[in-house]
Amino acid sequence: MFATRQRTRRSRTVLLPALAVLTALALGGLLIIFTNHDALQAWAGFFRDPVRALSTSWTAVWAAYYALFSGALGSPSEIAHAIGSGDLDQFRSSLAPISETVVTATPLILVGLSVAIGFRAGLFNIGGEGQMNIGALVASAAGFSFPGLPGPVHLVLVLVAGFAGGALWGAIPGFLKAKTGAHEVITTIMLNFVAVSLVLYVLSTHFYGQQAEPVAKPVKVSYPHLFGSSLRIHFGIFVALAVAAAVAWLLNRTTVGFRFRAVGANPDAARAAGMSPSRTTILVMTLAGGIAGLAGSNQLLSVTPSLLPGFASGIGFDGIAIALLGRARPAGVVAAAFLFGALRAGGRSMQVVTQVPSDIITVIQALVIVFVAAPALVRAIYRVKARGVTGRDTFAKGWGA
Repeated sequence: MFATRQRTRRSRTVLLPALAVLTALALGGLLIIFTNHDALQAWAGFFRDPVRALSTSWTAVWAAYYALFSGALGSPSEIAHAIGSGDLDQFRSSLAPISETVVTATPLILVGLSVAIGFRAGLFNIGGEGQMNIGALVASAAGFSFPGLPGPVHLVLVLVAGFAGGALWGAIPGFLKAKTGAHEVITTIMLNFVAVSLVLYVLSTHFYGQQAEPVAKPVKVSYPHLFGSSLRIHFGIFVALAVAAAVAWLLNRTTVGFRFRAVGANPDAARAAGMSPSRTTILVMTLAGGIAGLAGSNQLLSVTPSLLPGFASGIGFDGIAIALLGRARPAGVVAAAFLFGALRAGGRSMQVVTQVPSDIITVIQALVIVFVAAPALVRAIYRVKARGVTGRDTFAKGWGA
């Protein structure tokens, strides 16, 4: 009986986000129709020829989503042909869309995990972008300051530096929350602006800058490419997945993770049980900031070897969406990050092939979050019965927390 109840709970945990994605794609299809000239002309004559209106609309939506799929995961026919031909270069070329999806998803996994840890402890960490910037700032200095170090040692140093920088920046709102009651939403938002401005200033200094433009010196080490230099997919994806596995183990298999969840569920009860909500808050925000900072060093070691203004633009807020879609669970965060990575990578292909504006992808992502944040709406649309909350799902509390 208990096992059956557990399976039902897990299936419903997956069902609602899946329905949210499906609904967002359906509404995205309507937007594609509204932006397609042929479809609009066909609908203008709907009463004369309804079949033409429906078929033209279906063709427009199918072409756009097929281009999206092919741009994210590759064309099945091209992959099959490359395998059949035995040409290694052709096979690598056919995997380029998958490579771009993975590369795009890698930092999203880490920032999503940063937000998810806060959610599980009842905290809303909106500071992923600032923490990623500061992590990258410290990692960049470590990356170009020690050119004589062995490659593997230097790579680890850059990762540790990024984690330390992000952890320090995350600890600030954690300390303010614990000691003064300052809400983490306000402090993390403000620190995002401070971090971006600090990066802009530091990039103009002689130590970081290499030219008149605000661009940092490139780091002297990088991740190895997994399938040769023709594909951008790199070792960083394994780092991100390892961090996801470590976070899952921490939250579900350790006393520290239990303390996080207990404080998030009921700080007063946790205090009565001998736990310190203040120390836990500082620890959670420090760890969350460190993981976001790790995303910054991960990017420097892969696709962006020089720290630039706007280095983490948008990634921090995408992390919030990914944590919500993944229900603040590491496995869910990984899946949501790959979904967003696929939408980003495939959106470029969709625009080139079908002339559908890539902004529709942003709208689809926003709709996904709207439906994930309003599960009652999804249940009402699909007539899914609500079940009692188990207590294992702890999310950030409101302003009165």
